[in-house]
Amino acid sequence: MGDTSPMNDAAPAIADNWFYRMRRGETAPPPVAGLLGEQIGAVDAAAGVLEATYEADARFANPAGGVQGGMLGAMLDALTAGVVDATLQPGEVVATLGLNLQFLGAARPGPLQGRAWLSKRGREVCFVQGELSQGGKPVATAQAVCKILRPGR
Repeated sequence: MGDTSPMNDAAPAIADNWFYRMRRGETAPPPVAGLLGEQIGAVDAAAGVLEATYEADARFANPAGGVQGGMLGAMLDALTAGVVDATLQPGEVVATLGLNLQFLGAARPGPLQGRAWLSKRGREVCFVQGELSQGGKPVATAQAVCKILRPGR
């Protein structure tokens, strides 16, 4: 995706939205980002693509030693909503309406790589795909339906 700077492909109108203010360190990320060990990487708002990494710590493990599926779901929710966040106008927010998950293999505590992309972005509804991988192998995918909200409008 090329440039991984915080403002890559951000149109001037969206450069002041919450997502880009967070990327510049002007506002704090949501607490769940810290819990999940989320680090936003490359963002291409024009193409509708976002990459991030997550750190699944030992507290996320199920009795078999794998990362509990709900934690992977939380990562995928953050990832898919994040790519929509990157396209919003100032004052708009995103809400996940639906999130369908598929678990493809066991994930272990440690780093995971995520990629999300917009399949279709409408005026109010977005369809988003996401994938988490570990060690180069996909471990979970998601399809999200997100709604763009305009509080106060």
